[in-house]
Formats: sequence, structure tokens, C-alpha cells
Amino acid sequence: MSLDPAPTPFPTVPVTLTVNGHRHQLDVPPFVTLLDLLRGRLKLNGTKKGCDHGQCGACTVLVDGVRINSCLKLAVSLDDCEITTIEGLGTPDNLHPLQKAFVERDAYQCGYCTPGQICSAAGMISEGHAKTREEIRELMSGNLCRCGAYTNIVDAIEDVMGADQHAAHREAAE
Repeated sequence: MSLDPAPTPFPTVPVTLTVNGHRHQLDVPPFVTLLDLLRGRLKLNGTKKGCDHGQCGACTVLVDGVRINSCLKLAVSLDDCEITTIEGLGTPDNLHPLQKAFVERDAYQCGYCTPGQICSAAGMISEGHAKTREEIRELMSGNLCRCGAYTNIVDAIEDVMGADQHAAHREAAE
């Protein structure tokens, strides 16, 4: 028989998140990161835990369309936000253009950094700041690839950016 009092559960905070189009009403301890919530409670394992310090980008997701390191963001701070993970960008039967370009350009080696690279690239493209190969490299510099597939990653991003520009020009001409 133990004389220690029964452990008390951690206090929680109610949070509503829309993750990949699905609304979740959750009670979350205030110290849980978005990364740990996604991987643990929501079982979305595409987002990777790399350094857990915001230095590698493996955990990059989109929050309201903006790319963030999910290991640095507390889940409770994102109440009523829309989160998109790699699982929400495309499906095996209907790949997102970046996913397709990464496959076509062999822009992954081991694949561990790939979900974060793709989410970061999607955010970067929607930001509209990258116009050149050098700007792509700079704006993607927060996502590390230990295998060194950087050239192929930039090629894949350029392919998608070029396709987006051609589509915009076609729409303007019509």
C-alpha cells in the first residue's frame, strides 16, 4: 500500500482545431506542442519530429496557410485555426502538385524530411516571394535534408511554380 496521494491529471484547456478539413474539439494540456498533438492524439504521423528545437523543419505544417515549425507552437495557442499536414495536401490517388513533382524529380532520398519540405514549399509558393532559384533556396533554408537532395527539391519546386505561372497566364489570356 502506497502512502503517496493518487496522481492528479494535468489541467487541460479546450481547443477547437480544424485539421486537414476535419474539426476537432479537444481538451489539451497547455504544454503540449502541435507536433505532439498531431502525432500522438490525432495519429497523423506524416509530420516528423526531427530536432524538436525548430532548427530542422521536419515538423513543418501550415497553420491558416502559413508555414510553421509545429514543434515550437503550443496547441492551445491555435484555437479556431486551420492546420494542414502532409496528409491534408494530397492522397495517394490524388497527389498535390508538389508531391507529384517531388516524385518525378527524385527530390527525396530517405524521405524523412520530405513532408516538412513539401508543406514548407506549399507555404512558400502561396507567400509569392520566391521568383528565382536563389530565392527558393533562401526561403527553404529552414528545412534541412541530411541526404543532400537540395538540388532536386529546388527543381521540384520550380516545376510547380512554373506550372502555376503558366496557369495564371492562361487564365489572364482568357
